[in-house]
Amino acid sequence: MEFKSLKNIESSFKMIRFFCMVFVVACAGITGYAVWNSYVFAEKQREKIYVLDEGKSLMLALSQDMSQNRPVEAREHVKRFHELFFTLAPDKAAIEENIKRALFLADKSAYLYFKNLSEKGYYNKVIGANINQAIQLDSVVCNFTVYPYPVTTYARQRIIRETNITERTLITQCTLLNTVRSDNNPAGFTIENFTVIENKNIQVLER
Repeated sequence: MEFKSLKNIESSFKMIRFFCMVFVVACAGITGYAVWNSYVFAEKQREKIYVLDEGKSLMLALSQDMSQNRPVEAREHVKRFHELFFTLAPDKAAIEENIKRALFLADKSAYLYFKNLSEKGYYNKVIGANINQAIQLDSVVCNFTVYPYPVTTYARQRIIRETNITERTLITQCTLLNTVRSDNNPAGFTIENFTVIENKNIQVLER
């Protein structure tokens, strides 16, 4: 009878040890799962950018891998430069402001082109003849297998006078260099070796 009682006690201890081991394994599993979920949640939070717009509105934007977004930023950078540089109004202050903003996106080559046009009196003619100039971009072709990145831009100019509208081709070439992002240069590129390789009349339309 005494031997049977000891046997029952030993069985009870074995069962207690078994349940303790099961409990420890379960706790370890739950802890591991919680830590892993915390890590995954933290990684997802790092992929989010909260943008405060002048303290009025809060926007949530998902950040993307830089290498995937870079070609889009490059084309947008070149497009923005051309829009600022070649969109003109018969207003000296407006021209100066657009050119100033455009030159933040490029190096001295763009400034030299602007200076050359200024010395020829191009901007004075725009103001004096009450001319509006607009640009329509057809395509921006970038080669990202070579650095600095070669870029060719195809566009059309519309020179709007009181009596007619002149349409001109505009083909430019440049290279893109990675640089620091700033408020004046949000894409983080600099246009180098800017050259206009074609700019000729297509047609003149009477108004």
